[in-house]
Amino acid sequence: MALGVRLLLLLALWTLVVPARSLREAGDGGWWRPGPGAPAAVAEEERCTVERRADLSYAEFVQHYAFSRPVILQGLTDNSRFRDLCSRQRLLALFGDSVVRLSTANTYSYQKVDLPFQEYVEQMLHPQDPFSMGNDTLYFFGDNNFTEWASLFRHYSPPPFSLLGTIPAYSFGIAGAGSGVPFHWHGPGFSEVIYGRKRWFLYPPAKTPEFHPNKTTLAWLRDTYPALALSARPLECTIHAGEVLYFPDRWWHATLNLDTSVFISTFLS
Repeated sequence: MALGVRLLLLLALWTLVVPARSLREAGDGGWWRPGPGAPAAVAEEERCTVERRADLSYAEFVQHYAFSRPVILQGLTDNSRFRDLCSRQRLLALFGDSVVRLSTANTYSYQKVDLPFQEYVEQMLHPQDPFSMGNDTLYFFGDNNFTEWASLFRHYSPPPFSLLGTIPAYSFGIAGAGSGVPFHWHGPGFSEVIYGRKRWFLYPPAKTPEFHPNKTTLAWLRDTYPALALSARPLECTIHAGEVLYFPDRWWHATLNLDTSVFISTFLS
């Protein structure tokens, strides 16, 4: 048999026997984990209503978005090194024994739970139970020990835009599919997805959304969203890996992780 034909046959056999999971992990950093009890798949929105910009200058950012409306930024920074360091294997090797602080997924997050990062990843990073309340849902976002995680954060390149009189502060997180934070507001900031997809829902400050502060975003999407008139629906879009969402000061927003997601926000406080 000719060498070229043999190589083609070996390649075909390799494709058949390599688990699909191994191929998928090459692009998701190893965070995708199948398992029982996963909620029904949550789809992306039918139409993204937040503008995407790949060529935005600082002057345009200040004039058109910084104080008036959200925008999705593309291609402004190269965080490939940071992304590599945020794979499941590398983060566990670097920070597996580190204690992380988890917060409840309700609008007013009072409860905090401390436990080793490895325990969170291996035992609690599962798909959201669609019937759990927000105060029964714990996940890792913010409350970072900046001294302990400095070796990771120094490799992150935040968006090159700032607002006069503000100081940037990072909030790093990892959350399971179907998890998220219900509607709340605070100061302006950027949020970048490193792995996975994160769906956002946003209302301007003058338009208070209809929501229950102790119900998860997944429950809101199931129970409240379908009954909203088109005029009452939020701006919404799914942010993919490598994209950055900017949200202005005091804008209401809720998030929903469509996959196991790794993300980092830069709050301008």
